[in-house]
Amino acid sequence: MKSSLALLVLVLFLVSTLAGCAPSPNPSKGIVREHNTIAGFWLGLWHGFIAPIVLVVSLFKSDLNIYEVHNNGAWYNFGFLFGLTCFLGGGGNRAGVKCGRLAKGAK
Repeated sequence: MKSSLALLVLVLFLVSTLAGCAPSPNPSKGIVREHNTIAGFWLGLWHGFIAPIVLVVSLFKSDLNIYEVHNNGAWYNFGFLFGLTCFLGGGGNRAGVKCGRLAKGAK
């Protein structure tokens, strides 16, 4: 009986945690910001590239944001993720070496 109650509590906790992480619509999408512009791909690329630095600085300054909510949607998101990936190194290019496949001459 106790294990089923613990399992129920665990499942409810996981479901509520996942529900809290679900994305919601951006009400500021497509609305111009203070400079009468909407962030697109290039600004998303730049924001993604500087995101790790801005994250550290935003811990000390409360008026900085990592993500521009006044964006054009998918192109900004793509640029942001691409810039973040470029900054963090892309990943995956050393996966074969760690497993030993490329070190043994496998194709």
